[in-house]
Amino acid sequence: MTDDHRTTERAGHVPAGSGPSRWVVGDTYTFKATAESTGGAFALLEASIPPGSGPPPHVHGDEDEAFYLLAGALQISAGQDTFVAQAGDFVYLPRGTPHCFTNPGVGAARALILFAPAGFERFFDEVGAPARPGEQAPPVSTTELHRILEVAPHYGASIQLPGHAEPAAAETL
Repeated sequence: MTDDHRTTERAGHVPAGSGPSRWVVGDTYTFKATAESTGGAFALLEASIPPGSGPPPHVHGDEDEAFYLLAGALQISAGQDTFVAQAGDFVYLPRGTPHCFTNPGVGAARALILFAPAGFERFFDEVGAPARPGEQAPPVSTTELHRILEVAPHYGASIQLPGHAEPAAAETL
């Protein structure tokens, strides 16, 4: 017996093309592993990011984030660095690193996004809309953006909107 409280009692299997999906900021995020399925160790989402799409600049205070690009490319800004990650590339973002990404291509980019420890996937569930299979996510709306700003601090994240000098926080809404 170990002292590791993050163990689960069962192996997990999520077949290709399955898992609950949410539309958030114009992207589609499919849940492959969650806090519940990994005992809190990590969460894994498969993202489909249309051309020109991606989240606003933000910071995670409670978890590290990593990307593995499956298809296409993402322009990633992380701290002082900006680079283009291509299919097959891996990107690690330690917690506290301001970052954002956009798809500079003409087709959808696909990536696996890992959060460790788990928990931030609940943010996607709370702010997103259920995805409809075979449809692209609608562009981010003002209503969705306000909801994201309201909810992000509850998950240890801050959002930096274009044209604002300071990260948006719940108390400034």
